[in-house]
Amino acid sequence: MIRTVTRGLVAIAMLALLTVTTTIASSAGAPHRATIKIRPVATGLNGPSAFTFAPNGLIWYLERGTGEVRTLDPQTKANHLVFTIGGVNGAGERGALGIALSPRWPTKKVVYVYVTRSGGGHLWNQLVRFNVRAGTGHGLKVLLRSPASADPYHNGGRILFGPDHKLYVMIGDGHHSVNAQDRSDNLRGKILRLDPDGTGAKGNPFGSRIWSYGHRNSYGFTFDPATHRLWETENGPECTDEINLVAKGANFGWGPKESCSLAKPAGTNNSGPKPRHFPKRFFPSTIGITGDAFCHRCGIGSLDGQLVFGDVNAGRLRAIHLNAARTGFSSKPRVIATAPTGVHSVEVSPTGHLFFSGPNGIYRLVAV
Repeated sequence: MIRTVTRGLVAIAMLALLTVTTTIASSAGAPHRATIKIRPVATGLNGPSAFTFAPNGLIWYLERGTGEVRTLDPQTKANHLVFTIGGVNGAGERGALGIALSPRWPTKKVVYVYVTRSGGGHLWNQLVRFNVRAGTGHGLKVLLRSPASADPYHNGGRILFGPDHKLYVMIGDGHHSVNAQDRSDNLRGKILRLDPDGTGAKGNPFGSRIWSYGHRNSYGFTFDPATHRLWETENGPECTDEINLVAKGANFGWGPKESCSLAKPAGTNNSGPKPRHFPKRFFPSTIGITGDAFCHRCGIGSLDGQLVFGDVNAGRLRAIHLNAARTGFSSKPRVIATAPTGVHSVEVSPTGHLFFSGPNGIYRLVAV
C-alpha cells in the first residue's frame, strides 16, 4: 500500500526563498546582473541524497539510511512510500545512494537502485531493481554486487541511463586506492556500463562491465545533451577535487602511487598504465564536489549550455562555461548560489529545470 505523508509541508511554508544575486556572463560574453533563487520543493525529508524524475515530472527519491523509495509530487507535495529495500546499512557514506528509472518508463515500470546492504554475514554494494504495479514495488532482484569496505567510505553510488539506453554505475574504490587499478573481477574504483539486466554492455572496452577505471570516489556524473559526452565529478583525498571528461577504456590514474605532496593534479593521477587522463578542471584544495548537470534551456538563460555542480562542504553551486568544442572549459567556475546545507545530487527535470538535494530537502534553482 502507498503511504501518503505531508513531510516538509510546514517547513516549506515557513522557509523563505534563499536568494543570491550574482554576475553571470551571458552567451554573448557580456556580464549582467541576474538573481538566482533557491526555491524549496520539500524540506524536512529524511536523507534524500539521490533522486530522479519520471517523464511526467514526478520526483522519485531515496531515503539513504532507511532504504525507502518514495515519490514526491513537486506541485501538490504529495509524498508516497513505494517500496522499502531491506538490510540497508547507512553508516558513513553507505546507504541507498543512487536511483534510476527504466528509459522505457512508463511502458516498462522498473526502478533501479544502488544500495549498501548486509546479507549472508557480508556487506555489499549492490545494484538492484524492482517492478512497480499500482504504485507499489514488487520483486526485488539483485543484478550485481561488489564488496563494501570495512571503512564506511568511498562507495560511489551514482547511476544513470545514458543516451545509448545503457546503465552507467559508479562504484568507489572502497577507501583502498589499489582497487581502482585492478581490472580483473574487481569493480571498485570504476565506472560501469551495463545492459538493463546488469550484464556488461556490448562495446565495452575490456569485455566486462568496466567502462573506465582509476577513479577514487564520485557522487556525480552527467551527459552533455549537446554531445552525449559523459562528465564526472570526483572527490580527491586532501587535495584535487576533479571534473573529468570520461572516455571509453580510459585510466584516470588514481591508485597506490597517489600523493598530495606531489604536483597537482599529477600527484593523484599517477598510477597504472599510460595514457592517464587528467581532469579538465580541478580544485587544488578539496570542496567536497558532488552532483552535476547541464543547463539546457533550464529557465536561467545566462547559464544555458554550462555545467552546474555542487559541493557538500559549503553548499555552493557553481557554473562553468565549456569551450566551443565542448571538450573542456573556457572559464573558471564561479559560485551562482549557496544552499542552506551541503549539496548532494543535482538533476534536470523533464522540462529542463535544475533541481538539487541536500541532507533534508529537495530544491529548485530559479531566476527572476
